[in-house]
Amino acid sequence: MSRIGKKAVPVPAGVTVTLDGQTVTVKGPKGQLSWTVAEEIEVRQEGAEILLSKREDTTRAQAMWGLSRTLVSNMVVGVTEGYEQTLELVGVGYRAAMKGQALSMQLGFSHDVDIPPPAGIAFAVPKQTEIKISGIDKQVVGETAARIRRIRPPEPYKGKGVRYQGETVRRKEGKKK
Repeated sequence: MSRIGKKAVPVPAGVTVTLDGQTVTVKGPKGQLSWTVAEEIEVRQEGAEILLSKREDTTRAQAMWGLSRTLVSNMVVGVTEGYEQTLELVGVGYRAAMKGQALSMQLGFSHDVDIPPPAGIAFAVPKQTEIKISGIDKQVVGETAARIRRIRPPEPYKGKGVRYQGETVRRKEGKKK
């Protein structure tokens, strides 16, 4: 049984939480996020904490309890600190650059790959072989990083491709002569 739902979500100073029925809206210095909690979960605010509890004792309610608590916590962290994901380009001639707000990458194709940033996402290229994706919504940041990685995933023989920072690529041995 999960115990995540029992923990209260602390609300730091400078963050306002608004509860409108099942909709939780979090405003902070970096922006605003809102999410509608499942009907099986009751949300209430006591002081500087948000508490979530199950209305009924079903399997779905148990699952949604921990999920809801984590998503509300992620919203609070997102509007205060934000989220960032770093990608590395590994391969000869693989490089990234900014074209205005869009990300332009050379990944061994006959053309450059240009990606416009989704709403609420910012790209940064500190080095030609490094891409930083930042935003306040954890899900959108992770999904954007996964979409960029999917364009040229790391291959197992030479390890070339787009990978997450710190990701280890399992290498295969080549053909014997």
